[in-house]
Amino acid sequence: MNIGVYVCECGINIAATVDVGKVVEEAKSLPNVVISRLNKYTCSDPGQESIKKDIIDFNLDRVVVASCSPRMHESTFRSVVEETGVNPYCFEMVNIREHVSWVHSNKEKATLKAIDLVAGAVARAAFLEPLERKEVDVIPKTLVVGGGIAGIQSALEIANNGFQVYLVESSPSLGGRMAQLDKTFPTLDCSACILTPKMVDVARHPKIELLTYSEVEEVGGYIGNFNVKVKKKPRYVDIEKCVGCGLCAEACRLKGKVLNEFDENLSKRSAIYVPFPQAVPLKYTIDPERCNMLKFGKCGSELLCVAACERDAIDFNQEEEIIELDVGTIVVATGFDSFDPSTEKKYGYGESPNVITGMEFERIANAAGPTEGHLEINGKEPKKIVFIQCVGSRDKDGNEYCSRVCCMYTAKQAHMVRDKIPDSEIFVYYTDIRAFGKGFEEFYNRVQNENVIYLRRELNDFIQIVHNGSAVMVKAEGHPDIAADLVVLATGLVPRADSKDFAKTLNISQSADGFFLEAHPKLRPLDTFTDGIFIAGCCQSPKDIPDAVAQASGAAVKATIPLAQGKVVIEAISAVINEDLCSGCRICEKLCAFSALEFDSENKIMKVNDVVCKGCGSCAAACPTGAISMNHFSNKQVIAQIGGILEKRRSLIV
Repeated sequence: MNIGVYVCECGINIAATVDVGKVVEEAKSLPNVVISRLNKYTCSDPGQESIKKDIIDFNLDRVVVASCSPRMHESTFRSVVEETGVNPYCFEMVNIREHVSWVHSNKEKATLKAIDLVAGAVARAAFLEPLERKEVDVIPKTLVVGGGIAGIQSALEIANNGFQVYLVESSPSLGGRMAQLDKTFPTLDCSACILTPKMVDVARHPKIELLTYSEVEEVGGYIGNFNVKVKKKPRYVDIEKCVGCGLCAEACRLKGKVLNEFDENLSKRSAIYVPFPQAVPLKYTIDPERCNMLKFGKCGSELLCVAACERDAIDFNQEEEIIELDVGTIVVATGFDSFDPSTEKKYGYGESPNVITGMEFERIANAAGPTEGHLEINGKEPKKIVFIQCVGSRDKDGNEYCSRVCCMYTAKQAHMVRDKIPDSEIFVYYTDIRAFGKGFEEFYNRVQNENVIYLRRELNDFIQIVHNGSAVMVKAEGHPDIAADLVVLATGLVPRADSKDFAKTLNISQSADGFFLEAHPKLRPLDTFTDGIFIAGCCQSPKDIPDAVAQASGAAVKATIPLAQGKVVIEAISAVINEDLCSGCRICEKLCAFSALEFDSENKIMKVNDVVCKGCGSCAAACPTGAISMNHFSNKQVIAQIGGILEKRRSLIV
């Protein structure tokens, strides 16, 4: 056996804290090591070429690289050895950057630790075994979950590349949160003018099957071969017959009595409705929670909606339908919820009609909104308006993250107030202004020049809003009290309420803040830890429309690659079950986060779907009979690694 060891300086990232020359010299004395080299940057072309050359010159069959995290470059070096005829699983990587140089300041001790880790890796490398990756066929179709701007963009990108797309949206129409906005910053474009044409493109695209008013119930399978069950909720309206005329809504006995969630409950609708005038599809839906016929089995002496519909489109006999879809990849673009400020009593939200959220302001300012675009509170035009930023964001006792859009949508809304009420007084309480995007700083400066007064406060400064007759009193530490006609809270973005359940359905992870977690923040920002499932838009983190669209296009490309290739290579590291030792206790089945283990009821043993298995090792650690082992992480390999570390440390001490 011939092992080559390559130690990287990584500029000064490693060399500043580790005597890499000494590590190289110590490695030369290790068993089976025939060559040990020092590289300034092992991942560079010269570094990679030196490994390839040595594999040929020294007939290497094992390679150890001591450098940065395997998450960064393990795949790089695996490709290097594979190109030269060595099985990629006969490569071992040692992390002496994150595990040594970046966490220690004592150079002597750091060097000893690096030597130990290299010794362990060399000992383990001697027991590495060649493994073979598998190839699986890919169904050339994609599921996109979420019909907001990110989901729309992803669906169109994939479909325009010639692949079938199923777009699932839980509400009756496409559009998402962007459909609720009046204007977009910093260009002040009409939101609907940008969004509506793309919604229509989706509905008309021959490669997109639109499933609105539907929800993903179950996801099984693996990359290339996902099986998805979608629940299609009954609209109680035949969408083939409905032409969106609205006669049914006009006739409904509950017309003007049901709170309209699209208008943030600031207006009322009928029990049969379309969310907004530009809805796609423009088909009516009966609200089962409000409709008298669906709740009580009757609605007066006759069904007025049925009588009003000239096309006989209303069908109270519709039932829930489960549709099964087979797809190769999945894009998740489920969006966000707005922070609920009623949980913070200091803001007075819900106690005074003079305190509203930023999204409620958007609906009031919108020409299609409850006041047809007139800024009115209690029927009066407000003259003194206060905006408060960072509501539900940057809170050490709550959501610590910045929601990214609040600074700029507040500036946009302040401009809209100045445009609609020129003689108004406008104040903005802010902590920091984060105008980071293209044109953002210029727009912020423009708003300041429109006589919008910005008042700075620290994050922990006291602020309280007190109801005071027909107005509210804003009390902020370090500033005079302001008697305001209207207070607008710049509420942050939070994960959807169903994110936790949906993450379990998809077998994907969430970060500490509750948003869906990417596989790597730098190198794989669109991937999840489940191969074949990608994330886009605000379900991953707060972002503005341009960033959501850019990420959606990127996710579409990532989702399209396996479809175009027709096959995907599956990682060979997986669990292996010794059927003679397996007792069928099923402990491992409950622990598997990827649903890769199934119980064979006929033979009373567990089976592993090695295509789904991610090689995490949870099952092997829990197996009471020792029936489960891990490819590439066998007991003898791990024990050899520990032994190599201890043996080297003993020799250095002596």
